[in-house]
Amino acid sequence: MRLKLIACEILYREVCAVVAGSIHQVDVEFMPKGLHDIGQTGMNARLAETLAAVDETPYDAILLGYGLCSNGVVGLAARRIPLVLPRAHDCITLFLGSKEAYLDYFFSHPGVYFKTTGWIERGTDLGQHGPEAIHRRSGMTQTYEELVEKYGEDNAKFLYKELCDMTRNYGQITFIETGVEPDERFANQAREEAAGKGWKFESIRGNLALLRALVDGDWDDDRFLVVPPGHRIGSSFDERIVRTESNGEGGADKVL
Repeated sequence: MRLKLIACEILYREVCAVVAGSIHQVDVEFMPKGLHDIGQTGMNARLAETLAAVDETPYDAILLGYGLCSNGVVGLAARRIPLVLPRAHDCITLFLGSKEAYLDYFFSHPGVYFKTTGWIERGTDLGQHGPEAIHRRSGMTQTYEELVEKYGEDNAKFLYKELCDMTRNYGQITFIETGVEPDERFANQAREEAAGKGWKFESIRGNLALLRALVDGDWDDDRFLVVPPGHRIGSSFDERIVRTESNGEGGADKVL
């Protein structure tokens, strides 16, 4: 098969690794990391625009290297060829290899902030806090000094604590090793960041099985949603995470 993969650049190294070993020809297009920061409507519009620009003629299917990602993929439609995506809550599921592994770790480690090579090297210089970002529009990126200048010291203390301190509910950084790391510098940077915040640090082994199955065409119903032409992605609000919907009305999962 010849496949088109549209993926978040947070997965750049991992996607390149699995595509290099795929049994199929896979053409990859990476999207900016910051899409999830511009909200569901903005992210959905950017992905829909990218899908619409794909010449589907040479391809057997279009793959999405995304999870549900705050419903940013909901409503994306398959045109003349199937649209395939993992049953994943977000990109952490893709790094850990399954939705079950994600939930197991999530519930046993509350207050964890995840890091990977992609999260570190494709970080704050990519404009995810640009004018469209929710953080920017809501004022969450303002410094304490900026708040003092605008609202006074007493109000600034309250606003900074409630609005700008986005990490106050976290207490640990977990670095996910996926086997594509060239050396120890990414894990060390995550470890140093945790130490600087007074947080715990853990390094765990990830799993590229879900990404590898995506590019190899191994789309079993438990792990993947295959959206047939004339249908779109919907949220299932259960352990399956996503489902297919008719372009006219909601419907049950359908797999080609």
